[in-house]
Amino acid sequence: MCFLWSPSLLPLLLLRLLLFFLLLPGPVPSSPVERPRARSAMSGPQLSELPDDSEQLEPFVNRLRLEALRAEELSDVQSLSGGFLLKFLRARDFDVDLSLKILLKYVRWRKETPEISSCLSPSSVLGLLNTSYHAVLPRRDHAGSRVLVYRIGEWNPKEWSSIEVFRVSLMTSEVISRETETQRRGVKVIFDLQGWSLGHALQINPSLARKISSVLSDAFPLKVRGIHLVNEPMFFRPVFMMLRPFLPEKIQRRIHMHGCDYHNTLGDFFSACVLPPEYGGDGPGIEEVCRDWTGRLLRAEAVLQQIAAHRTGDVASTPEDEEAQQICEE
Repeated sequence: MCFLWSPSLLPLLLLRLLLFFLLLPGPVPSSPVERPRARSAMSGPQLSELPDDSEQLEPFVNRLRLEALRAEELSDVQSLSGGFLLKFLRARDFDVDLSLKILLKYVRWRKETPEISSCLSPSSVLGLLNTSYHAVLPRRDHAGSRVLVYRIGEWNPKEWSSIEVFRVSLMTSEVISRETETQRRGVKVIFDLQGWSLGHALQINPSLARKISSVLSDAFPLKVRGIHLVNEPMFFRPVFMMLRPFLPEKIQRRIHMHGCDYHNTLGDFFSACVLPPEYGGDGPGIEEVCRDWTGRLLRAEAVLQQIAAHRTGDVASTPEDEEAQQICEE
């Protein structure tokens, strides 16, 4: 089959690539919907602030467990831990029905995509991680959100497939979704598109795009609070502006384009101590934070492989896991 190339395809290919990456850390939360809840005088955000062992959370955890174990998708599962269920409850502000929806979708896509979900081994993509492609910054932002950085130009599509790239983000998502503070505050993502090429876009074939969008749409317990694009190509902004009216308002509010002036504009959203110098801050350099995050993933390899092998991904925290979380929370 002949591939007809035209410069006019560039915007569409970049949009396809961007939409692929926007799914990586987890979906933007759905708008709140009024549904019956377990009884509480506290709001969802107030409940989210309570410690995991709070008695006030028990009715929500128990109801979600009961509803989940009744579901056909979990007919062969005997139990679900409270810590595992709380990830989904916090992701939807303790709306049990919406939490159940995410949980069942999460279990379903794990089952339907073993080529992705059953290989959560940081050492298998160490070469990609060593390119300083991805990091989670050591400091949270002013709202307490985790800040993730993806440097697209460091990904060589001739050496690393889009599935391997996706696994990196999935591993990060699994690790940080175990952090109570991240469950409460969500994540913000900086996509550095410097070095983007046609080769990157062509890695995202329609079949893979459909598979990822269908399994991850509203199916991971993380709240995406903001998406920041830097070094985006000149043609991207007018194309995005044309598409903007067709995007949900919540997504419009959360996408910010900084172009090449990001050294000045990212500071409007993040404190200087949060950002690396390469992005206008005075925190640790990007190479250092990439190395540190690679080390964190490697230390979590045993837990990640247990999650990959488990029927639901419900794996208890280990002492090493909790120690790593405490270090990263300081």
